[in-house]
Amino acid sequence: MIEIIPAILPKSFSDLEMKLATIEGAATRVQVDVVDGVFAPNTTWPYTEGTRFERILAEDEGMPFWESFDFEFDAMVANPKEEIPKYLKAGATRVVVHGAGTEILSALEALQSDRTGDFGVEIGLALLPGDSPATFAQYKELVDFVQVMGIAQVGVQGSAFDERALNLIATLRADNPSLTIQVDGGVNLENARTIASAGANRLVVGSAIFASTNPLEALEALEDEVN
Repeated sequence: MIEIIPAILPKSFSDLEMKLATIEGAATRVQVDVVDGVFAPNTTWPYTEGTRFERILAEDEGMPFWESFDFEFDAMVANPKEEIPKYLKAGATRVVVHGAGTEILSALEALQSDRTGDFGVEIGLALLPGDSPATFAQYKELVDFVQVMGIAQVGVQGSAFDERALNLIATLRADNPSLTIQVDGGVNLENARTIASAGANRLVVGSAIFASTNPLEALEALEDEVN
């Protein structure tokens, strides 16, 4: 089975809440794309308005629809080591780390204790479509899965799929037969089967679901297409 994970790039808390409501009952996991305006030239909740997030961190309230969804945070932030623990406190069960060099190594090392125990968090490494497969090899012992970006400009939705990602997916799959590979960016009904055939286990889909007039039907159509 290929898992479809709806992705929300929330402009605000109410935007997140509204989009979750449209797919409640059809999905059990959602990816929340968080962008701090520094790592990428876009800014999303909670960096657009932090009051509700502060209440969540203080445990005065929970994430919207927390009883219906498991949350995965895609951390497009300049300081992942500092910011990701906040997402874990908010209830994230998976996180995706972006970055390079010592910055990403430091963040991944700091997260290792969160991978163990009864409530272990899954850690993912994001790769750009033009990255070398060797980049993953540097960090493979520190992560549970890899997220291949289907677009070169992260932090936005609606961009066309970058075909270079297919070669990266296929190479990663050939070198790592049991690796969980999820693909995020540019995934839609027309290319989902091709991406899965290249070796992806999970497809993260944003605008192809939420820009649709009926997000629920769009999600179901994607699931039917790849399974």
